[in-house]
Amino acid sequence: MQLAPPAGGTFDPGAEAARATDAILHDTLHGTHRGVVVDSPPGAGKSTLVVRAARELAAAGRPLMVIAQTNAQVDDLVLRLAEKDPELPVGRLHSSDPDPYDKALDDLPNVRKSTKAGDLAGLDVVISTAAKWAHVKVDQLDAPWGHAIVDEAYQMRSDALLAVAGLFERALFVGDPGQLDPFSIVGAEQWAGLSYDPSASAVTTLLAHNPELPQHRLPVSWRLPASAAPLVSGAFYPYTPFRSGTAHGDRALNFAVPSDGSAPDQVIDEAARAGWGLLELPARNTPRTDPEAVRALAQVVRRLLDRGGAATSERGPDPAPLTADRIAVGTAHRDQAAAVRAALADLGVADVTVDTANRLQGREYDVTVVLHPLSGRPDATAFHLETGRLCVLASRHRHACIVVCRAGVEALLDDHPSTEPVQLGVTVKFPDGWEANHSVLARLSEHRVVWRP
Repeated sequence: MQLAPPAGGTFDPGAEAARATDAILHDTLHGTHRGVVVDSPPGAGKSTLVVRAARELAAAGRPLMVIAQTNAQVDDLVLRLAEKDPELPVGRLHSSDPDPYDKALDDLPNVRKSTKAGDLAGLDVVISTAAKWAHVKVDQLDAPWGHAIVDEAYQMRSDALLAVAGLFERALFVGDPGQLDPFSIVGAEQWAGLSYDPSASAVTTLLAHNPELPQHRLPVSWRLPASAAPLVSGAFYPYTPFRSGTAHGDRALNFAVPSDGSAPDQVIDEAARAGWGLLELPARNTPRTDPEAVRALAQVVRRLLDRGGAATSERGPDPAPLTADRIAVGTAHRDQAAAVRAALADLGVADVTVDTANRLQGREYDVTVVLHPLSGRPDATAFHLETGRLCVLASRHRHACIVVCRAGVEALLDDHPSTEPVQLGVTVKFPDGWEANHSVLARLSEHRVVWRP
């Protein structure tokens, strides 16, 4: 399912995004409900929305607290607020750890930093992680905040929301429902199906108890190119479709050095042309840190840099060099990421981000090179079929995504019986990992380059 253009006209991504944003801000500033929920696809401008909502609430004389899930997200929001409004007083509530925040915040005169919420009382905006806010008690404040904004709300467990819910009266919840579920280090089977399951996302539990809350969605991804948005939307967001903010031809990836005819160069050229590339290795069951696949990932990155890539986009008329910091490698496991880093170091490559899907959430690059989670596996476990994991890996790029995978994954999926226990009362997640993987592989097969190293 895809968004249809408005009757009598073409789809205007800027106008559609503005219309959605205006409705969200109206409900946030003037609505009567205690919460507003916003679903956002990858690259739709969650942080931009959070910054704008914070500024408008502050301008309306409504001090607020902002809750993010990691210190990196908190620091990014502080920096974005300072860039948009250098005069806005902002508080950065941090832990007492040795290096608790980005030192770039020390250069911002409008930002006050403290380990105590009381020291930041009276500021227009105070930002911290959910974990830090959980240590703040209502009796330590003059009064609860009238407003809160919860960023990346789908990454927040419901028990974390319960720990901070007494600190504010109304909240805007912004997040991406298609990415990874909140992480829990303990089993939560005993709560499965209950509306107060502490391992469920904050938004799931919130809506289970408050189904009347206004729900909005951002309809445009400004990150994903026109080549990627239809696949990601159809595979991972079938009930909340979105479009790319750009059209075919608005972006281009070109290389100064021609192909040498090797499979890595062939898949690079295919990805530059079509937005997707599949480098397929021979079918084989392998260790998790498959040496051939790791070398293939490293060689693709090496050739991307050696060939002098340049990316052209709607951001400006001049091509931007495809430098190492604009490339990322994504894996399912940390040991796979460590093996890729070592292989890149052997090839003299530095400054390329190599990390797991969990840690790549929310980040953006020009080109991504991905090790398919099911590559070389003898089975398809729930972890490797996790829809959000594949969604994150397939949605970090602005220009092209190259997937390295061993042949045979389609057969593995068809042979994989569902052995997960059925839990009464648990809403079945759709699309499931089986269907999403088939959708993605069907598209990637159109851009396959077979390599027999």
